[in-house]
Amino acid sequence: MRRRAGVGAIHKQKLEQEKYKDKGNEIQENQFEQMTKQLEVFRANLEEFAAKHKNEIKKNSEFRRQFQEMCVSIGVDPLASGKGFWSVLGIGDFYYELAVQIVEVCLATNHKNGGLIRLDELRQRLIKARGQSKHHQEISKDDLLAAARKLKILGNGFSVLSVGKGQYMVQSIPGELSLDHTTVLQCADQNQGCVSVSLLQEKLNWECERSLKAVEYMLKEGLAWVDLQNPDEKMYYFPSLFYACVNSRN
Repeated sequence: MRRRAGVGAIHKQKLEQEKYKDKGNEIQENQFEQMTKQLEVFRANLEEFAAKHKNEIKKNSEFRRQFQEMCVSIGVDPLASGKGFWSVLGIGDFYYELAVQIVEVCLATNHKNGGLIRLDELRQRLIKARGQSKHHQEISKDDLLAAARKLKILGNGFSVLSVGKGQYMVQSIPGELSLDHTTVLQCADQNQGCVSVSLLQEKLNWECERSLKAVEYMLKEGLAWVDLQNPDEKMYYFPSLFYACVNSRN
């Protein structure tokens, strides 16, 4: 017959388990401390790098994007730092100014596009509004995305929508568009800025009711216009996509 472990053996085993647990906690704490020290070193090196390449960061949009990626990798957000070292770079001011200009363009074009504007069109309008002054840095799509995403602090009135590979639109009206609505935009983008219920059924394999519900909602929200003169069926046009369509013809 197998003998059961005695009280002493059980107590010894429990002490060993606690010892291993304490050792594990100690190792984790040491690792965390080492990682913290490494991050502090990275942060110091990043500040030194930023000071050395300040002008390139401010003037070169690609260099600025790479610098932001380095910041994100160690948990530093220069856009949210309005004081201290990062304020010396003026990067935060650049994006705050850009965000304000994005709002101005969106409000000025709301009556035309229903509050939905392509990132490409937004960039062209901003470049034109900013003029050719030497005091204005070059702005890239990455700059616009970074600034536009900061506008979320204003509530759900501003958001960035992905409508395909590398393609974005800025929404400047309250309410969030569903995945169906974004998919409709993607389909319209591939069809000269317009769709029909039958087209959505064919391209997306949707039921008629689902297709109609999506386009009618966007029509009600002012994001789409309807053409009732088409002899076959209603055509839904998206003015926010006209800019790209016109440019593709030129």
